[in-house]
Amino acid sequence: MKNNGMVTAYIGVGSNLGDRQANIKHALAMLIETPQIEIRRISAMFDNPAVGGAEGSPNYLNAAVEIQTTLQPQALLARLLEIEQTMGRERNEKWGSRNIDLDLLLYGNVIVSKDNLIVPHPLMHERMFVLKPLAEIAPRAVHPTLNVTIQDLLGSLSSQPVRQ
Repeated sequence: MKNNGMVTAYIGVGSNLGDRQANIKHALAMLIETPQIEIRRISAMFDNPAVGGAEGSPNYLNAAVEIQTTLQPQALLARLLEIEQTMGRERNEKWGSRNIDLDLLLYGNVIVSKDNLIVPHPLMHERMFVLKPLAEIAPRAVHPTLNVTIQDLLGSLSSQPVRQ
């Protein structure tokens, strides 16, 4: 997936506080302003119930973004966290409501396992709200540890009974 030092990476974007669509568009604008990042594709935005947070949490709006970048995975994560912080994201509770959430889902076919970064995202294959927008823009991208396409992951998740 490399050309001219560029790597294709995928980012999950979500918001469930405030003007969710405006929050996502603002985060994307900040990504576009990053010199080492070129946005290639953006999925539609999907409305999804909150997963894992407090009962009654507002629905999320989720999307996925394909980028080309010269940033290494840790530097890309740092930029995503910087955007979240600039937008006022507060990390008070795990899976709590948030105005913006940027997750590094895939970085080429690279596998990273560090305290602050795991790529591919460790829960993406279990989450419809990640796979549905990602499959829209990258159905044939391959999950490097499971060696399965995003489209196939989505298909297997779609065929499972809904868990409460």
